[in-house]
Amino acid sequence: MPASLIRVLVVDDDAAFAETLAELLETDARIRVVGFARNGEEALALARSLRPDVVTMDIDMPILDGIEATRRIVASLANVRVLVVSGSEHTALAEQARVAGAAGYIAKSRIAGELLPAVAAIAPPESDGG
Repeated sequence: MPASLIRVLVVDDDAAFAETLAELLETDARIRVVGFARNGEEALALARSLRPDVVTMDIDMPILDGIEATRRIVASLANVRVLVVSGSEHTALAEQARVAGAAGYIAKSRIAGELLPAVAAIAPPESDGG
């Protein structure tokens, strides 16, 4: 049993995809999904109130896109890590996410094999029991 759980906020405007992502995340005993947001504005508000360890962030969303939401979350919440999970495999978007402060970037087509290791790798040390 892990010393403490990695708390994850799932952000995606596609509710069915967000639920699938949450189900995949919770197959790992170290991870607990603590909330869902449908746009960047909700993501920012929930990140401030829930203080997750990791935010999985879609890029293409209404109201406030994932790049700007990432920038604001990273700037205001020092211990929160953002993992961008995007439908795009364009390296330019991955670079924009990195510049905005994202700790990682995964294309949605690759989440099956890469999501859990990426979340565990970027989680702040105090959340992974170490």
